[in-house]
Amino acid sequence: MSARERLRRNDERFVSVAASLSEADWSRSSLCDAWSNHDVLAHLVIGYRAGTRIVTVAMVRHGGSFDRANAHLARSLAATSSPAALLDEFARLTVRPRGLGRVFPPRLLLGDHVTHELDILFAIGRTPAIPPDVLVAVLNTQVTVPNPFVPAYRNSRGLRLRAVDVDWAHGGQGPTVRGRAADLVSVLGNRPHMLSSLRGDGVDVLASRISPRPNRTAG
Repeated sequence: MSARERLRRNDERFVSVAASLSEADWSRSSLCDAWSNHDVLAHLVIGYRAGTRIVTVAMVRHGGSFDRANAHLARSLAATSSPAALLDEFARLTVRPRGLGRVFPPRLLLGDHVTHELDILFAIGRTPAIPPDVLVAVLNTQVTVPNPFVPAYRNSRGLRLRAVDVDWAHGGQGPTVRGRAADLVSVLGNRPHMLSSLRGDGVDVLASRISPRPNRTAG
């Protein structure tokens, strides 16, 4: 399966999962600093429809900060569009993305979308049901591809990582971190929420690398 096809199928699955959330679920704070779940959904829509010019103008207006521009765009859209309307738009854009969504590498978009799904679901105490092949694809990308928006590559360096629920492992030497694939994706993506679910002599090392920064919203 191509990376683009896996992304499209996963987006379709996400829409069906997200459609089951309540109004209260959408209003809850996500694992993304200072963003509600509603804001996270708006961010996913923007990723599929915003062009370079829109993002650049927003950055100029916010002192050159991508994080602040990103947050402004997401909150502005969430303020004017309901979760239902955003889900409808997201579903349409998965078939025909515009702007950056057309050119951004699909394997990185998949990681972004899965990480944000976990931001939403873990925040409301829901166990994710993301297909194993998707989680493996995201983990493989996280540990092999440096990403300017998500420090998973840096966080994973020198660690032996083992998923306990899917067939995936990385690294031959160094301290070990074991856990469910979804928990590994989230923590490697700089979210400390699921650190307590991980095991191994490398957990403290991984925890020391997750240093929150103000208004961390990218990725």
